[in-house]
Amino acid sequence: MRRLFMQAASIITAVSLLVSGCGQGRTAASVTEGMELVKAEKSESDSQSGQVASADETVSPVDVVTEDMTPIYGTEIKDGVYPITVDSSSSMFHITDCKLTVTDGRMEARITMSGTGYGKLYLGTGEEAVKAAETDYIPSVEDETGACTFLLPVEALDAGISCSAFSKKKEKWYDRTLVFRADSLPADAFSGATFVTAEDLGLEDGRYTAEVALEGGSGRASVESPASLRVEKGNVYATIVWGSANYDYMKVNDEKYQWAGEEAHSTFEIPVAGFDWKMTVIADTTAMSVPHEITYTLIFDSASLQKIE
Repeated sequence: MRRLFMQAASIITAVSLLVSGCGQGRTAASVTEGMELVKAEKSESDSQSGQVASADETVSPVDVVTEDMTPIYGTEIKDGVYPITVDSSSSMFHITDCKLTVTDGRMEARITMSGTGYGKLYLGTGEEAVKAAETDYIPSVEDETGACTFLLPVEALDAGISCSAFSKKKEKWYDRTLVFRADSLPADAFSGATFVTAEDLGLEDGRYTAEVALEGGSGRASVESPASLRVEKGNVYATIVWGSANYDYMKVNDEKYQWAGEEAHSTFEIPVAGFDWKMTVIADTTAMSVPHEITYTLIFDSASLQKIE
């Protein structure tokens, strides 16, 4: 709107100059032409705004990006095709399946939607989408089962990716945020520089301890460190002892883990895919008026590993 006022002001200035140098008839025609130009541009702006869903037309978004996230780029992932979990800021943009393809440090993902209501995507906001060229859109493609899929580039995992989805029914763009979760990839997908596995460390079956750091939440929660580890057939499991008894379950990669042992504090045994990276976990707290899931990260320090004889 400010731009329109500035354009109008420019036109009025031009008209004033015409008045001084070109006569009354020429000035009246110029005023008419100028005002029609302003009306045309305002009409176009209003039309574009009408193609973007307003806040009251969308469900409340979920914040899928946390401050403790560290982006992981394609150069840190081995070439291959991997199943991956994708968090969406909107329950109306539900992704049922995703395959991530990594080639020479470049990543792209084929996402499969729960429905067929979206005709195209744009990597950016809806306001940007209405001004973009058709070639900038990502079209929907039906797979062999008739499901709606999109193939989009992925700049980084564990980072918010802004996109807008065009509803075929509403004929409007709806803003979304997606996060491709690194912690849902298999352990052998990561290069050693980013992700250290039990195999990389040559860990034999047995029991160990390792320092563990907790991040996320309100910052008041804590876990016991060093943590006890169990290595069995190359798989690592950690016993997490919280600083309170207020947690009734944990989740890792959407798998739920119940309270383990008889300890006074909340205690769980969970799988550990690797060391020296931020592993996302969810813990359900009962300390609030209603149970509430909180996202945290755990970092197991490989340099502190000690075997228990």
